[in-house]
Amino acid sequence: MIQPQRVFDLPRLQQEKTPNINIFNYKEDNEWKGISTTDFINRINNISKGLIAAGVQPNDKVALISENRLEWNLMDFAIQQVGGVVVAIYPNISDKDYEFILNDAEIKLCFVSNDFLYQRLLGIKNQLPILKEVYTFNTYLNTPNWVELVSKGLSISDETLNAQINTIQTTDLATIIYTSGTTGNPKGVMLTHENLLADVISSEYSFPVQAYDKALSFLPACHAYERVFQYVYIYMGLPVYYAQSMDTIGQDMKEIQPQIFSAVPRVLEKVYDRIMSKGEELKGIKRKLFFWAIALGEEYDLDETKLSAWYKIKLSIARKLIFSKWKEALGGNIKGIASGSATLQTRLLKLYLAAGIPIYEGYGLTEAGPCLAVNCIKRGMKIGTVGLPLINIDIKLAEDGEILAKGKNIMKGYYKNPEATEEVLKDGWLYTGDIGEWVDGKFLKIIDRKKEMFKTSGGKYIVPQQIEKVMSESNYIEQIMVVGEGKKFPAALIVPSYEKCLDWAKNNDKSLVSLTKEELLTSSAIEELISSELNRLNINFGNWEKLKKFVLLPNEFTIETGELTPTLKMKRKIIAEKYKQEIEQLYR
Repeated sequence: MIQPQRVFDLPRLQQEKTPNINIFNYKEDNEWKGISTTDFINRINNISKGLIAAGVQPNDKVALISENRLEWNLMDFAIQQVGGVVVAIYPNISDKDYEFILNDAEIKLCFVSNDFLYQRLLGIKNQLPILKEVYTFNTYLNTPNWVELVSKGLSISDETLNAQINTIQTTDLATIIYTSGTTGNPKGVMLTHENLLADVISSEYSFPVQAYDKALSFLPACHAYERVFQYVYIYMGLPVYYAQSMDTIGQDMKEIQPQIFSAVPRVLEKVYDRIMSKGEELKGIKRKLFFWAIALGEEYDLDETKLSAWYKIKLSIARKLIFSKWKEALGGNIKGIASGSATLQTRLLKLYLAAGIPIYEGYGLTEAGPCLAVNCIKRGMKIGTVGLPLINIDIKLAEDGEILAKGKNIMKGYYKNPEATEEVLKDGWLYTGDIGEWVDGKFLKIIDRKKEMFKTSGGKYIVPQQIEKVMSESNYIEQIMVVGEGKKFPAALIVPSYEKCLDWAKNNDKSLVSLTKEELLTSSAIEELISSELNRLNINFGNWEKLKKFVLLPNEFTIETGELTPTLKMKRKIIAEKYKQEIEQLYR
């Protein structure tokens, strides 16, 4: 079989390798439905003809704003086929970001999923002088629908389309993905067909699945992480199933019984929290067995030489009696869960692995197309690291520990931003901005973001993410951000877990149960509880790293309130500014 040269060659490759599967599947009218690869390709071609009729030229930027759905993937390939550049945008960003991205990318044509997004763009139309037309996927009265564009393509011949397709080279630009922008305006990462396909092939080697296995997709496809995973699924011949929503993932898993899906740590944490909540409801011997299994799982180690024969016997019992139900909750057929975008708590990772649920924690960034390293059974795993560099990708550490990467997957540069490009691309190496170290001489461990490390007034370096990761192991801490640059000691902003604190109150001080959420989470009793948790976990750090003070916040950091990026990373500067008074109070 011929290796694909352009991203849009992937469906044709799948048609050849696994012709009898439905490439994408979705739930409609309470029934799972799918589209065959042949029908999918035919629909892509019809949409491409419509784009040609609408005047889309090679290198024109076309925006795509939608949740995961069949239309998203159809448009993704159709735009690429005519030489257009897909600018995939999150549906939940601010109007300010929409305005910047659409103008910066010089978007003339945009596709959105629903009327809400259409009206949002209409509301800022005066600030979008270049944007000419917006089409919706859903049908509304007096609103331009994408079917209208497809109908324009009826006059375009197959010969015209094929001639256009044949002009597109592997080094041509396929997409611009705007980074989340934790500081300043987002930057447009330019990725070519070669960049994306190189990462697909490097990643595929580590996937624990085979043709005809099922993949579940629920992370936003507009993000490089999930998008490349979908490309890998197609490359390997896996049917992809869209989850109905983030709220239905559990039910969707039971119905689909997938072999693989990708997730971010927050999703895996919520799955764990639901399991623990059910464990708390158990009584008698069942409750004792449940928490015995949890304690056993927390002692798990991938290196079996470190596990005694007695431990292995107990683990076998725990897997049969308790952990088997965890696997059933994920559909029962899981071969691998890819975890990325942020660090997964070591305690949770051990529990999942002890339960026989393989978590492949990895590392990457949009500028790298995006995957760089991963823990996987084929090549080796090490708890506390992000694994080995992917095949065909070189990784080294600079003198200050910054992670540098090189390979065909590395971006072309930042769109219309040569200064930022020169800062991160030097002599073929991508300067990631992340600080790492090698474990056992081969496993990569991420320590922190280079720009997020800071010094105390005593000149000691503080690595906030490292501290946050350990402190988040407390059941009572929902979110935490370490502060203290230029101060005498590090401190923290902490959002307690309302559900866990409420459970604690029911068992320890019933007078707290009647309080409002804000009153409970900022009460002196919860403050003492969190303080005891910090004292317990501070033992993991040197004296200069220990958290000396903290302030409790009753409201979570969210995307909607501007404290998190769409990939759930903290916007540290925005949070620090928002809670400036609270931080100042910590150091008075």
